[in-house]
Amino acid sequence: MRDLNEESITAEVLCAVGQAENPRIRQISESLVRHLHAFVREIEPSQAEWEFGVSFLTRVGQMCSETRQEFVLLSDTLGVSMLVDAINHRTADAATETTVFGPFFVETRPQLSLGDNISPGVPGVPLFVSGTVRGPDGAPLSALVDTWHSDDEGFYDVQVSDELKMRGSFRTDVDGRFWFWSVKPKYYPIPNDGPVGQMLEAQGRHPFRPEHVHFMIEAPGFQTLVTHVFIDGDPYLESDVVFGVKTSLVTRYRECQPGTAPDGTQMDRPYLVLDYDFILAEAAAQ
Repeated sequence: MRDLNEESITAEVLCAVGQAENPRIRQISESLVRHLHAFVREIEPSQAEWEFGVSFLTRVGQMCSETRQEFVLLSDTLGVSMLVDAINHRTADAATETTVFGPFFVETRPQLSLGDNISPGVPGVPLFVSGTVRGPDGAPLSALVDTWHSDDEGFYDVQVSDELKMRGSFRTDVDGRFWFWSVKPKYYPIPNDGPVGQMLEAQGRHPFRPEHVHFMIEAPGFQTLVTHVFIDGDPYLESDVVFGVKTSLVTRYRECQPGTAPDGTQMDRPYLVLDYDFILAEAAAQ
């Protein structure tokens, strides 16, 4: 393993990593080396460019914290997150389509009752969200529905406060239904004050995501669904910075005047209704 050059080094590295006993580790390592070496050969980086690349990845890691995942942002904005999602969710046509998880999910979220308001005290246009969760055969499911979204200025709770709002967890009723109150979210830029934001600027790209509400839905015997519901007419639907929009996930608000809301609440001002039904794919046989 001496006197290696640009023609011979790849074979030697492949030989070294090929000694891994675990076949999956061996496969991944060999593929990584082949593609990474091919990338370097294609672009022929200068020493300064290589050092900048190492510095960039270092800064990405340094930006990560309990409330911010810069590496997830990097994966999202390079389309890798959506590619991994697509590979892992080759579901039947009947199932609701998936999309990226996003960097603002938190493990600790409020456990709420159907009809509760997940955004108490948060300013904005009132939003009533409802829907059903069913299996491919149309049967209602007892499911856990997690939801989270931005406020009317495009910020998530973890970006502006230590108090968790605009997120919650609900259990569907016997008919597979769920409903809750919140406020209308808004399109927003992903955090762009770090290395990922600098990358987007250098690439001539904007940092915006279209308006959406996140959902993660779990039911025994079915694949966990991670998806968004997008709003038709948003200016960034066709240029989502993380490539996450799917036509089947785009819907419209129903604009309502003051009066009796679908859950019987008496509303003294206009409000919006977002209604969307979800179908879960059956879990793969073990």
